[in-house]
Amino acid sequence: MRELVVENQEILMIPQNYKFVNKGRVKEVRAGDFTLELDYEPDGILENTYCEFFTQTSHGKLHFDSYAKEINGKTLVIASPAKHKFLQRRQYTRIKYMTDLEMAFDNKSYKISTLDISAGGMKFKTSENLNIEGNYALALPLTEEVSISCSFQPIRIEKAQEGYTVSGQFVFNSSADRMFVTQFCAKRSVEIKNK
Repeated sequence: MRELVVENQEILMIPQNYKFVNKGRVKEVRAGDFTLELDYEPDGILENTYCEFFTQTSHGKLHFDSYAKEINGKTLVIASPAKHKFLQRRQYTRIKYMTDLEMAFDNKSYKISTLDISAGGMKFKTSENLNIEGNYALALPLTEEVSISCSFQPIRIEKAQEGYTVSGQFVFNSSADRMFVTQFCAKRSVEIKNK
């Protein structure tokens, strides 16, 4: 684990109740564990209870399950996991996400059919020509209970046989919203691979 987790590395920690998702930085790495300094109080995180961890490394997006051996305020001692896996080389896990949505810009509504999403952005098809300079308001449904409001900024618009294929980036209202989308995509990616 020493080669994968290094000091000052940012790690996303997701307990079983993902409403208590947290993030922090690695402070020290030892043979059997590492110390993680969280950004927020560890609400919903219990000692000896497994959580999911995600971090970006030079080898790609790293995922592993582990638990806090000790919790002292925002400082946690995390047990080195028995196994880990790399999800992909992208900074954010990208998944197939096919649904019909609406975006709004300049008092006009645009119908889109999504193809894939990640915490960085999405790709979709539309019959309408979008303004590449636009900042489009969007509600992104993740579950029946959770929908994330964010903005979408087009980066690439390609003319297709029927309309346009658009790729771009999300601008979230908070880092918690980005964490929810990161966690949603990572979980779906694991579910798809395990089918």
